Amino acid sequence: MNRRFAILGIAAFLALTPIAAAQDIADVSGGAAGLEWQPLVSYEGLTLTVSGPDGKVVSRQFRAGERPTFSLFDAAGQALVDGTYTWELRVQPVLTPAQRRELQKARRSGDEARAANVMRQAGLHKSLVESGSFTIQGGSLYAGQETESGPESVTANAVTNVTAADQVIPDDLIVQGSICVGFDCVNNENFGFDTIRLKENNLRIKFQDTSVGTFPTNDWQLTANDSASGGSSKFSIEDITGAKVPFTVTAGAATNSIFVDSTGRVGLRTSTPVLDLHIATSNTPAIRLEQNSSGGFTAQTWDIAGNEANFFVRDVTGGSRLPFRIRPGAPTSSLDISADGDVGVGTASPDVNLHVFEGGAAAQRTLLQLQNNGGVELILTDDSANAGAGVDWVWQNVNGEVRITDGGDATNELVLENDGDLRIAGRIFTVGGTCGAGCDAVFSSDYALESIEEHAAQMFQKSHLPAVGPTQENGEWDLTSKTGGILNELEKAHIYIAQLNDALKAKDARLAELTERLARVEVRLAGVTP
Repeated sequence: MNRRFAILGIAAFLALTPIAAAQDIADVSGGAAGLEWQPLVSYEGLTLTVSGPDGKVVSRQFRAGERPTFSLFDAAGQALVDGTYTWELRVQPVLTPAQRRELQKARRSGDEARAANVMRQAGLHKSLVESGSFTIQGGSLYAGQETESGPESVTANAVTNVTAADQVIPDDLIVQGSICVGFDCVNNENFGFDTIRLKENNLRIKFQDTSVGTFPTNDWQLTANDSASGGSSKFSIEDITGAKVPFTVTAGAATNSIFVDSTGRVGLRTSTPVLDLHIATSNTPAIRLEQNSSGGFTAQTWDIAGNEANFFVRDVTGGSRLPFRIRPGAPTSSLDISADGDVGVGTASPDVNLHVFEGGAAAQRTLLQLQNNGGVELILTDDSANAGAGVDWVWQNVNGEVRITDGGDATNELVLENDGDLRIAGRIFTVGGTCGAGCDAVFSSDYALESIEEHAAQMFQKSHLPAVGPTQENGEWDLTSKTGGILNELEKAHIYIAQLNDALKAKDARLAELTERLARVEVRLAGVTP
């Protein structure tokens, strides 16, 4: 038997309490193998989520044209456990490419009003979610095919079977005892401590407002349990006029599932909340943030949770990765963002964009480490507003070399090699040993030295000295040219000094020889008689 389930799981008892009709998302039918839903709206996809009595939650995706189904057997072919199951069907709406682009633009710009307008135009302001329940008992499926009936009349005396007339009391009614209302109330009812008792198979308290004009007129209802077979044992507050069920407590919910203390603090599973919201559970208390696709945006789910191992944010949609984690015992201000956006690591008063600090360390420790399996790379971006003015510089550690690269043309402007040699714009300044092609040579092949006089002549003839001499006022100082030239001349000066020293020694010896000869000549001249 195929029976339509009302939106948000309002079951068959609504036939007894007429309300404004709401469009259904799907018809559901049950059989020996399971349940099948026949969608009644257009859709790009459907998400069916089923929660079982054992706490397991199963979620499946269905594409356009596919009918959602749920099997009463698990992957191993074993029948599901007995109990009541809750299902929820969410619709991924059909959107035009233009509508998707508008939603994405609004999301990127943070314009929620614009996004809401697009959603209204696409009809996404309407509820695209439907839920319900079914029961498995002794291998049989109960999914709302039968509905409990209510009494057409009440007999005042079961013996005489006399139908009593309605009683209208046009005055206050005071009962100094207990009241039992319902088809199954009996004479000499044992009330215990009950002041008011509702007793029959369909229990409802309805608030039907007859106001007119501008006064509020919404009707509400307190409902205990579904009337359909296989429905939920639960207590609900229903918005009858709006055909919604904003509040439900399912039978079996733990004591203090929701507890509000005298100060307004809310406890979830605790009667002693310490803060405004206090969640207490034996294993990883968590909050799930789920954006489903029924609003036209891409579905995304995040978890915020904590346990004895860490506090973390989990990207459920992205494969349950943990992009953010804090371990117990982390010191104060392990990560601290100041009012002006500066980020402190280990400090509560960062004074630059990223401030890393560690105080009281017993020994030197690495404060910042960049690591990548394919080689470390750090990009310094000049986000200049002037067209063409911005240049990115890339710092890399490649095969043990530290490189600073011009991001514009990918030229290695500076390379510190792992043996200590420094390369600037292709020229190598070595710290020892030999180097291959590209090293600065002390002497070029056309720059041989035979004497100081020849060197002086070649310096000016070949224009070597201007590259080393004074820089023009406000002119550029070429590091490679100037430093290379200076080092070149210093190397040569060492040789010149050695040559000059040898020349001076030779001249000293020659002078001594001439002095000795002069002395002999003077002796001979002194012995000659004029």
